[in-house]
Amino acid sequence: MDFSNRNAQSNQPPAPAAHAAPATSAGHNKKSDRGKGWRIAYMALLTAIVILILGVIVLISAGPKSEDSFVDTNKLQAVFLNTGQVYFGNVKTLNDKYFVLTNIYYLQTANNGSSSSSTSNANTNVTLVKLGCELHQPYDQMVINRTSVTFWENLQDGGQVAKAVSTFQKQNPQGQKCSDQSASSSTGSSNAVQSAGNSSTTPTTSTTPSTTTKP
Repeated sequence: MDFSNRNAQSNQPPAPAAHAAPATSAGHNKKSDRGKGWRIAYMALLTAIVILILGVIVLISAGPKSEDSFVDTNKLQAVFLNTGQVYFGNVKTLNDKYFVLTNIYYLQTANNGSSSSSTSNANTNVTLVKLGCELHQPYDQMVINRTSVTFWENLQDGGQVAKAVSTFQKQNPQGQKCSDQSASSSTGSSNAVQSAGNSSTTPTTSTTPSTTTKP
């Protein structure tokens, strides 16, 4: 047998195999491009949401103020009802359903007994009464239906009502003390802090309940 050819063939190095192009390279590039597209879309959506939120905040801040933002917490407020009654105090809560008023006062008028209509205005005393010493002795807080309020306003410190309230608070640092109801009914307005005389425009402050008007 001739082994020479076999030995010659076995000593030759094997021919390198041809490298085939990877079949998955195109698919890999497609997936990479698709991932980049999703990331771009996500960032664009996130940017749009942030811009929308900022726009809403700007619109809210630039829009009309709510009614309760006009309440000056350092001043007294006057709340006028559609019944003609007016209450003075501090508005603590204001919304579209109700007012919450504290530190409450109201005006009370009393005629001195003159029967002449021409002199009735001159003989009318106006008293600023502190809520709390009425026969039913309510707490110094009032919840007023919003539909009952026609308008309200902040009061200046130099007004007669604000001055009368300030004087009353200085003279009663511990709050008002209601006198005996039976005694007060006979003494009338003897516990008035200030005397208004016969003026129909100057309010005085009183802690005595009266049966002439109701709050």
